Amino acid sequence: MEEDATVLAEAEKSLEQLTTYAARLQLETLLSGEADSNDAFIEINAGAGGTEAQDWAEMLGRMYSRWAEAHNYKLEILDENAGEEAGIKSITFKVIGHQAYGWLKTESGVHRLVRISPFDSNARRHTSFASVWVYPVIDDSIQVEVEEKDLRIDTYRASGAGGQHVNKTESAIRITHIPTNIVVQCQSDRSQHRNRAQAMSMLKARLYELELRKREEKLSSQAASKTDIGWGHQIRSYVLQPYQMVKDNRTGVERGNAAAVLDGDIDCYLEAALAQRIGGEEE
Repeated sequence: MEEDATVLAEAEKSLEQLTTYAARLQLETLLSGEADSNDAFIEINAGAGGTEAQDWAEMLGRMYSRWAEAHNYKLEILDENAGEEAGIKSITFKVIGHQAYGWLKTESGVHRLVRISPFDSNARRHTSFASVWVYPVIDDSIQVEVEEKDLRIDTYRASGAGGQHVNKTESAIRITHIPTNIVVQCQSDRSQHRNRAQAMSMLKARLYELELRKREEKLSSQAASKTDIGWGHQIRSYVLQPYQMVKDNRTGVERGNAAAVLDGDIDCYLEAALAQRIGGEEE
């Protein structure tokens, strides 16, 4: 009997090891894209709706911040535009760590929130929208050509946290790439030179991500709908009242613990979206 128990225990251990190994192989497959091992830029913009949408944008920023913290990634805020009363109009930050872009790349799109508004004295339900754009930080091994004649570069005074010294000079940089109308901005440093260098890095990353999406559209007829980040294309809905539910509209993954999701527990959504994208490319 003892021998049988030992054999059974060893078999169960071997099965567990095989399951873990298979899961690891599957994960490596999901994160084997060209730039998946790179750091990532995340850009969040509040939709129409004033304070409601701006508060929602800040909630999303916190969600990704908590997710990054749980995965031992470092977060660096590059640009932040505060709301008039609460929340943020926009924020851009860099997630630094191995495979940050690979994990987060499917988060680009419109995120929808339904809740009883804390800003409405009549306690009515409101629907708010915010867009998320994720693109990879590119290194020296990836060459992206940008011509000076295609750029419009503006300087402005930085705002937000940082003390009074931050606003004394026009150290913040905004770069517009005229052919694509891509706009990036950075105000994380007191030095205009360093902000310009970071903004150029962000612009090259956006252009590179644009090229990656074009390639995907050629590989799969479904890619256009998957990667459309227009305001009419919601990828996930977060409902806080009258019940709690967070549902991904692309994969159907749904959870009832919205508080945990907003606290950064989003791995199930990331994995499902990555698996769907890989499946679409193989068809």
